[in-house]
Amino acid sequence: MTNQLYPEADLPRMLQANPYPGRGIVLGLSPDGRESWAVYFIMGRSVNSRNRVFIEVGGELRIQPHDPALVSDPSLIVYNPVRRLGDWLIVTNGDQTDTVYDALAAGGSFEAALRTRTFEPDAPNYTPRISGLMDLRGGDYRLSILKAQDAAGTSCLRCFYEHEARPGVGHFIHTYQGDGDPLPAFAGEPVAVALPEAGLAAYAEAVWHSLHADNKVALFARQTDLNSGQTRCYLHNRHGAQ
Repeated sequence: MTNQLYPEADLPRMLQANPYPGRGIVLGLSPDGRESWAVYFIMGRSVNSRNRVFIEVGGELRIQPHDPALVSDPSLIVYNPVRRLGDWLIVTNGDQTDTVYDALAAGGSFEAALRTRTFEPDAPNYTPRISGLMDLRGGDYRLSILKAQDAAGTSCLRCFYEHEARPGVGHFIHTYQGDGDPLPAFAGEPVAVALPEAGLAAYAEAVWHSLHADNKVALFARQTDLNSGQTRCYLHNRHGAQ
């Protein structure tokens, strides 16, 4: 839990001060230590990016256009952000979800899978690829970010973080430091955040309402009981689809 040497941040308050964190992942353990929690949200500045909704199917997540007629380029905005393979839950901000899934299914690793990928080809932003992997047997998790090492996007920096689960604590990683042109990539390590006693539904709602009203698009949250495997999911969509 929170202490003076290693304080956990208040994520809703952080988000209120940042108009454009982009896409974000939170993985962690409930305060009672019984559930894994995963939160994923997306934001957008363009019509193409804002024209999306989350659809939950069997505890996994799909993105689809809200209005197909408005889609100009689906390549970086339509993907499967959340998939499950056995005791693994995969959460990412792009089609690398499928890269990790296929690698794990073949006996490979999260890290090896992401070493085959790079940041998104959306110059000049070169949006980082952020990814998470949750072990649903005990709640430990890994996070990764793949981002450009220079303004020209000539090389990729691949960072991996392995976290031992602690009750009431999660870690947050996102794509952008804030708004800008070009958008500044996330810097530093995943941020430790406090997970509240109020439960995931209340936390997801607080995070959703903390996101910038004009830029937020959708949010998904999933809790998994580490003993029974029972899951529950929560959705928030800009366009109101469930």
